[in-house]
Amino acid sequence: MKCPKIVLIILFLCLYTNIRAQTATLTGIVFDENNNPIPQVNITSTLGGTTTDDTGFYILPIIAEKENRIIFSHIGHKNIVLERLILNSNETFEFHPVMFTEITQIDGVTVSAEEKKVQGIKSISPEMARQIPGANAGIENILKLLPSVSSNNELSTQYSVRGGNFDENLVYINEIEVYRPFLIRAAQQEGLSIVNNDLIRKVAFSPGGFQAKYGDKLSSVLDITYKDPTKFGTQMDVSLLGASLAMETVSKNQKLSSVTGIRYRNNSLFVNSQQTNSNFNPTFADIQGYLTYRLSNKLHLNFFGNLSINDYQNEPLDRQTNFGTLSAPKALIINYSGSENNRYATALGAVKANYFLNETVTLKLIASLYHTTEREYSDVIARYALGEVNSDLGSPTVGEPTTVRGVGGQFTRARNELDALIFNLEQRGSASIGKRNLQWGIKYTHEDIRDQLRESVFLDSAGFSVRPPLPEYGNNQPEVPFEEPLIAYEGVAAGNFVKTNRFSAYTQFSESKSLLIGDIYFNIGARAHYWRVSGKDIDKVSQTVFSPRAQFAIKPKWEKDMLFRTAIGVYHQPPFYRELRDATGTAKPKVKAQKSIHYVLGHEYSFLLWERPFKLISEAYYKTLDHVNPYTLNDVRIRYAANNNAKAYVYGAEMRLNGAFVPGTESWVSVGYMTTKENIANQGYIPRATDQRLKLGILFQDYVPNIPNLKMYLNLVYNTGVPGGSPSYADPYIFQNRLRDYKRADLGISHIFVDAEKKYPKNHWLHHFKELSVGFEIFNLFNNQNSITNTWIRDVESRNEYAVPNYMTSRVLNLRLKIRL
Repeated sequence: MKCPKIVLIILFLCLYTNIRAQTATLTGIVFDENNNPIPQVNITSTLGGTTTDDTGFYILPIIAEKENRIIFSHIGHKNIVLERLILNSNETFEFHPVMFTEITQIDGVTVSAEEKKVQGIKSISPEMARQIPGANAGIENILKLLPSVSSNNELSTQYSVRGGNFDENLVYINEIEVYRPFLIRAAQQEGLSIVNNDLIRKVAFSPGGFQAKYGDKLSSVLDITYKDPTKFGTQMDVSLLGASLAMETVSKNQKLSSVTGIRYRNNSLFVNSQQTNSNFNPTFADIQGYLTYRLSNKLHLNFFGNLSINDYQNEPLDRQTNFGTLSAPKALIINYSGSENNRYATALGAVKANYFLNETVTLKLIASLYHTTEREYSDVIARYALGEVNSDLGSPTVGEPTTVRGVGGQFTRARNELDALIFNLEQRGSASIGKRNLQWGIKYTHEDIRDQLRESVFLDSAGFSVRPPLPEYGNNQPEVPFEEPLIAYEGVAAGNFVKTNRFSAYTQFSESKSLLIGDIYFNIGARAHYWRVSGKDIDKVSQTVFSPRAQFAIKPKWEKDMLFRTAIGVYHQPPFYRELRDATGTAKPKVKAQKSIHYVLGHEYSFLLWERPFKLISEAYYKTLDHVNPYTLNDVRIRYAANNNAKAYVYGAEMRLNGAFVPGTESWVSVGYMTTKENIANQGYIPRATDQRLKLGILFQDYVPNIPNLKMYLNLVYNTGVPGGSPSYADPYIFQNRLRDYKRADLGISHIFVDAEKKYPKNHWLHHFKELSVGFEIFNLFNNQNSITNTWIRDVESRNEYAVPNYMTSRVLNLRLKIRL
């Protein structure tokens, strides 16, 4: 293994390599249409030539400051010709071509990184997302290794970006906005991500300062593009966590193509590793499809469909959690009765028409319909006791509780139902003349939400029912007899029927120019959003917001390959239904859009080290937030105050070094610092629930030199602890605590029997496989005890309330089989 090189890379984080030859470098990996690397591809240019190695990797020196013509050729594949490529002296440009076997390749390939340079868009390899291990392997798993993205919950596919919460991130699949279920409160209820990793062709992610063409959210954009296949193929992925099957089809006349994926997942392997013993029977399944029909060269039709069912059934049995200090260890013992029965069924259908008016103008019409029916039924009784713990290391009962005190109970009941229907109709267009590009769009959205919220929590302490600590529930026992009925410690009962009609529009203009000082790229644009809220027993309220945005980048004509980028913009988030609902469950239609102003400064430096390409990306950012809607966060459940009585700020800096630490692979080391605070009702600034502070992420790929088909994938995450919340009815300005630091390592090792580099003759049984690999994964390699929430337990003797951590998953072994035909 080449792990020691990581240490050297970290030491060279600020090292700038001086290369003064008047040449530039073209590098990348060559793939076939099935995303397999192709070895021994011939690559020629004016200056010379090279070939790809066994992993499809190549490095090609080319003449700087002049037009270059690059030819990629390989037996059995159509040639790729890269025309008029001009790079600055010592610039390193990454180009990852895809070579086809049956489809005629366009003679000239235009390569432009201008838009990504302006936006600060981060591209992520889909193949990497499919390979890197994680409790929720896939795109979100890779995102959590970026310095901008934080998550202290391995069971969740949700993430926060630069101080935002889970509701502040946009997700698109082939330009179609997708949604998550509303009622999910615990990560183990989530099941599957909306993104099917087996169908992905391209991934782009922006953590802030994004363009006006993206929607109205405060934090980030994840832009997914699904495959448009050129030949028939199937692939299967089976593990102890579930299975997935994907199929790619193409008609004989090449007019109709489709990708379809079916997935099943069972989280019991993880849940059974937690400290709460339970009878756990979840069923998470979905089917997705993306179809393309080419009516003509000018008109293409697309259909995207998704049907998902999450059936979560859980019967908790018992739990013991040891906590406290070495000098005063304590134990919480809980016995449960009852069960949870939750079901989330969602369906999304979308149709898109693409009309290519001419070579410069493209028009698109997109219509989508999203429907979700969600149900939370829960009746769980928990009987608990606090006790001292035997700390004698020589005792056979070390760690076991001794004395017991603070006996109590809790009864949790929920009968929540939600039915939501969301319709979108959008027209988009773009026009390009040379290096100038104009884009526009207009969108209508109708939301119909029907919500019944009924949940309560009854507390018992030493045989006495605990009433809410509010003045209206006071009593004077034992002097005055108390005969009032039992009242839930926490209780919500509400019904809302809310409709929202939205109109939004955007326009943006971008251009690139070459000046004496260097190449410049800029984009300016603006969005407008009007919405009207109405419903049963709800006042009609309408509001309008306007959001200008701009991005600028310059690439100086220096010997070193550097890029400087800045962005500034206004980002409004008009309230969605969940943001309109306050702590009592009542819908408040007058809630305003939260507003954020992004200031972003970025720098990229590409260089060669060990004759391999590396890139150092640095960014600093500051965000001001007004009309903030305060919220509390418990696991993945967000509960808003449904008012705009707060303001906040976020600032931070981050750095990521990525490159070929090992030839033919991509790895990275990222580090970031971020702080975010809010001021509620002018009481002063306190940390927000997502105040992550320090973040370190490492993604590393390697292989055994003498056995190149034996590969290793490793990701490491370290996050400092976020605020751990406070007990019910506690003032967050008085009560402040933080969860412990989050530390996690996931390791995957696989042996590849068949891939693009290793084929078998026709008479061999492995000949029919395009890919076959077997491996294992170890999640939470070092068995760290991480927690995401606290359970608040009352001690009747001391009248204290203890924060008992709810630990996440421990070390888990998973076996995995991957097949492609």
